[in-house]
This record gives sequence, C-alpha cells and structure tokens, in this order.
Amino acid sequence: MAAGKPLSLKARAIALLAQREHSSAELRRKLLRIARDRDRAAALAQAGEAAARREAFAEPNEESAVNAAEVAAEVEQLLVWLQSQGYLNEERFIESRVHVRSQRFGGLRIKQELAQHGLALSPEQAQALREGELDRAREVRRRKFGEPAPLAQADRARQSRFLAARGFSPETIRRALKSETES
Repeated sequence: MAAGKPLSLKARAIALLAQREHSSAELRRKLLRIARDRDRAAALAQAGEAAARREAFAEPNEESAVNAAEVAAEVEQLLVWLQSQGYLNEERFIESRVHVRSQRFGGLRIKQELAQHGLALSPEQAQALREGELDRAREVRRRKFGEPAPLAQADRARQSRFLAARGFSPETIRRALKSETES
C-alpha cells in the first residue's frame, strides 16, 4: 500500500472480517483500538511529538472523554451497519469457532471460549457437540499418546489431565479411557 491516507474504520473492519469471522465484542475491541491509535497518530502529526507525549501521559479531561464517546458511537454505528449488510454475523462466528475448535477441544472449552465473546451455543449446536465428544476425545488422545491404551495408573492420570485441559468433561474422559482399555 502506498504511503498516504490510512484506511477508514469501515475498510479496516471489512479487512478484518475478510480474514476470519469475528464476534461483535471482539471486533468492537479491535476497532476501538484502531480508532484510538488513529487519533493518537493524528495528534502526533498535528501537535508535534513532544506535545502529543505530554497529552498521552496527562490526566483524562472532558475533551478526551467526549472524543472517546464519539469514537465509541462511531464504532457502534459501524457494527450495526456491518450486521445489516451481512458482514458480521454471530451465528456464522459460532459455527466457524465450533468447526475449527471441535477437532482439538472438548465442549467445555468451546463453550468457555464462546462465553468470552459474549455468545452461547444454541440447544441444537450444544447437542451436536455433545454427540461427537466421545469420539473426539478418543481421537485427541490417540494423536497425542499413540495407539496403545494406558495401562499404568500414572499414564491414565496423565492422559486424563491432558484431556481435561482440552475441555473434555470428566464423564467423557472416563468413558474414553475405559473404552480404550477394553477395546
């Protein structure tokens, strides 16, 4: 890109969404940071570096609070527009996150990640995730530890801890290790 005018907030948002799906909360956080950096760069260019440094370390004042409120309103308006145009879709984000994460992680971890984004699985999605969890736990265990089932108690405990860290439920872990040893 040639040096010149930076991309607008809308263009940056669309570029972020072109890379991968984002939740509204995640995109809001990124856009607010981009807008804050944009305003800081404009202040640097306008006031000179020394004045901008003093302003950066100064106590927040009414003017900066008003500017922050204006930026937040601009970002909210952009998010509404992105949703209305179909660029930002929470359901698509959930489906994408579940698809990518389900090959390596259990349902508890996936639900926790979605909760960090302020989202939750629908009952149908949660049921579908639960249905394949035992097979996924077996496959994750096999990829990490190989084909022979753990016989020693220490190995079983180590593999249980590994699967628990991956977000599989205790019941699923118990069944996965039990079925592996009986097979």
